[in-house]
Amino acid sequence: MWKLANPGVFMAYSGRLLPWLWAATGAVLAIGLYQAFFVAPTDYQQGETVRIMFIHVPAAWFSMFCYTVMATSAIGTLVWRHPLADVSVKAAIPIGAVFTAVTLITGSLWGKPMWGTWWVWDARLTSVLVLFLMYLGLMALQNAFDDPGRAARVTAITVLVGFINIPIIKFSVDWWYTLHQPASVFRFDGPTIYPTILIPLLIMAAGFMLLFFALHITAMRAEILRRRIRKITLLKARGSTGPGRRTATFTTEPAE
Repeated sequence: MWKLANPGVFMAYSGRLLPWLWAATGAVLAIGLYQAFFVAPTDYQQGETVRIMFIHVPAAWFSMFCYTVMATSAIGTLVWRHPLADVSVKAAIPIGAVFTAVTLITGSLWGKPMWGTWWVWDARLTSVLVLFLMYLGLMALQNAFDDPGRAARVTAITVLVGFINIPIIKFSVDWWYTLHQPASVFRFDGPTIYPTILIPLLIMAAGFMLLFFALHITAMRAEILRRRIRKITLLKARGSTGPGRRTATFTTEPAE
């Protein structure tokens, strides 16, 4: 696995993997959506609105999973100085923000007919909103430094500090009274959801997992290419400065 720490090796392997990964993502999501909207039964209380769950729940799971990937990558940045760790963090931030936004939007659409309100300041909703704001803050933080190395270290530390919010989201329904029901899928005594609903939900979760990895790898490749272009641009700009030449105007930034 450490061979993949080399950006060139990563680009080669990921380039061959991505077409298959995107194909698998499309296939699994298509099966999951068909199961969710045409096979899964309606709920006797919630009716057709229960189908929002098949988007809302996987989006919520992977909004937290994405942050966990970022925290793991942040450790790689600070401890092992892994060449791709900061690339992984930077690539994952906007993906996590989108998953979290989908969670909040679909949650509001589901909550209105069920609870009679679009929003309630309970522990689960508030902690997910905090997660969304953290993603937005990290995107801003990435662009707040001219030195990429310093930006990587500060972002990694901030990600690790913010990770405390993930167990708060997960266990908020157990620690405090909230409108959300307790965990019904990942339980020590097994799921409490009827199989005709659980199976489509798990298929959708698998599709979201594949979607996350496809987006993450694609974003990492784009970030590596962006950094290569920036490095080449800086080297050319520095090379144009010499005796008898006018000094080129450019933003000073260390080459990677």
